Amino acid sequence: MTLIPTLTETLSRARADLRIGLPVIIGSQLVAAVETLRPDRLETIRALGPAVLAITEPRARTLKVRVYDRDLARIEVPPDAGLAWLRAVADPAGDLMTPMKGPFRSPRDGQVDAHRAGIALAKSAQLLPAVLVVPVPEPPEGLTRLSPGPALAQMATEAVMAPVADARLPLLSAENSRLHIFRPDNGEAEHYAVEIGAPSRAKPVLTRLHSACFTGDVLGSLKCDCGPQLHAALTAMGQAGEGVLLYLNQEGRGIGLANKMRAYSLQNQGFDTVEANHRLGFEDDERDFRIGAGILRKMGFSSVRLMTNNPKKVAMLESHGISVAERVPLITPRNRHNTAYLDVKAAKSGHLL
Repeated sequence: MTLIPTLTETLSRARADLRIGLPVIIGSQLVAAVETLRPDRLETIRALGPAVLAITEPRARTLKVRVYDRDLARIEVPPDAGLAWLRAVADPAGDLMTPMKGPFRSPRDGQVDAHRAGIALAKSAQLLPAVLVVPVPEPPEGLTRLSPGPALAQMATEAVMAPVADARLPLLSAENSRLHIFRPDNGEAEHYAVEIGAPSRAKPVLTRLHSACFTGDVLGSLKCDCGPQLHAALTAMGQAGEGVLLYLNQEGRGIGLANKMRAYSLQNQGFDTVEANHRLGFEDDERDFRIGAGILRKMGFSSVRLMTNNPKKVAMLESHGISVAERVPLITPRNRHNTAYLDVKAAKSGHLL
């Protein structure tokens, strides 16, 4: 029986299936991610019975769709609707060109746990949070199967971080440094910890929780303050002779690089960061900072001096057993490309700038 996949492993398999365009079975429903669905598979799915498109409440609000299920809305898929229609509802790229997409019909009754689990899976796969759902009393063989309740509960559970490898890695800001790799048990991306010097586990350590930003950290994008914050934190730790920088692979506030580029495209249309995320169907911030607390605990730290402008990070660490002895501001220079972005951070996300 040890060769049978656990629920966590089955969820990882289901996430991969959605990314490559395969549907999964959740309860008695067949669920497919709209973003990766192929036309031939759509035709096969539509032949199984009446379909609904499940989208999140923020996306529904944008489209003026009635929301009867709190955090999501269901839309009856018209008989003549094809993949282009589904993707136009799921993806806001063309909203300004074709703002009137309805009329939409939204069912009121019935269970929605399978729809909710499907959206959660799509989000964790870093796909647009829109899924096609069809009842299937006799599910096709060979597809990954999940029960909606246990799947939702497991996806809400904090991942367990396992140390994989570490090695000395001299940096420009601090030659006495080590890079630690941590792998979560849910099959998602690995996360990293840069340990500078030999910080004591008995006192608060200077710490930065930094979310990956390919555009800012690697390319030097001027649209955000991520790159300057990363280098300022490493420099401060190097000057102090010790510190821990956690590099968490949660690009674009947890929505992934592809969706982050979609958000940037919406920002070019005049929407701010939060508005763009909502139009895509995401929350303001989809990151899970419990990951940072878990890594710190694995490394033996229980108290930090946290380099952040985000009070939510402080509250999260405190609520997960990491004492924050001090919040250390991390203010970097503004430029004409990121001023509006920083203003939104302060006004809508509560950052202390």
